[in-house]
Amino acid sequence: MTVSRRVVLTGLAASALAAPAIAQKPTSITVAWYGGNWGDAFRTCVAEPFTKATGIAVNAEIGTSTVTLAKLQQQKAAPTIDVAWLDGGISELAEAAGVLDRLDPAGLKNLGDVAPEAIYRNGSDIYAVGGGYYSLGLAYNTQKVRTAPTSWNDLWKSEFEDAVTIPSPANSAGVPFLMFLSKIWGMPAGDLAPTFRRIKELKAALFFDSSGAATNAYQSGEAIIGAHFNVGAWDLADKGLPIGFVVPKEGVWATDARLHLVKGTAKSEAARLFIDHALTAEAAAGLADKLYLGPAVRNVTVKPDTAPKLPWGERGSVADLQLFDWTMINAERARIVDQWNREIARR
Repeated sequence: MTVSRRVVLTGLAASALAAPAIAQKPTSITVAWYGGNWGDAFRTCVAEPFTKATGIAVNAEIGTSTVTLAKLQQQKAAPTIDVAWLDGGISELAEAAGVLDRLDPAGLKNLGDVAPEAIYRNGSDIYAVGGGYYSLGLAYNTQKVRTAPTSWNDLWKSEFEDAVTIPSPANSAGVPFLMFLSKIWGMPAGDLAPTFRRIKELKAALFFDSSGAATNAYQSGEAIIGAHFNVGAWDLADKGLPIGFVVPKEGVWATDARLHLVKGTAKSEAARLFIDHALTAEAAAGLADKLYLGPAVRNVTVKPDTAPKLPWGERGSVADLQLFDWTMINAERARIVDQWNREIARR
């Protein structure tokens, strides 16, 4: 999927006019999403236009994906959350936990505009739909790193000793990042021992557990180069910090923020309509401009200064992203975390 510059004529207002009437329309729905600038963007680009078009208010349930999943499991008998944004990986765990309802294409008229890669199925049933991609690329301090890095291998350069950061397995990107490194280095499938040996050689300032910790490290100067999400790196740059972001020649690991209908909600019709609103080109363009999420919706127009900051870089597309099988990653997670704790965390 490429981001087209073609003008899109469909809109939220048109979507609302075409949407079927909701029997006993609720006054509000509750949507779980992330905090900070993510939540602000979801509210501005999706929730407020949805409320304007339908008259249904949106109450935000703020939390990380893991916190939201815990709530869905606790509320399984009587959910109070109607729609949930969850990251890739946690999405699969939520499906396995039985807290998600099916997404019927007949009730989502905008689903046809979503790239096939962003529609998630268990068998023939759709349980999630992508709301935008983000990647883990190379961030660096443009004042202290004079030449922009071009490869993940640059992190092992002697001039960056004790000033590098990459994610730990406590971060959602940590385990897939290790598998990504193993893949680009051509290591034997299933054998992470050579990758762990290289990680041991890395003179890291820290292994970050959260994206906020990575952001703090770049802000304070503790780290001048390393891994970071394109969303977080460009947010720092937009605030005036000397931070650059590049897609290395080996590519980037990526995932997406997905939308889910909560199983058992009494407001399923309104919840489906909300998800449908989130799949419009206008919503996708707004999230791209505010968060630099790569649109999962086709034929989206973004601002010229947004395009270089999308997860695939200036001239890329979703085809350039390394999208891993989360079911496989989750199956290996415990073993990899244990190996990390034994070989890296305790060194």
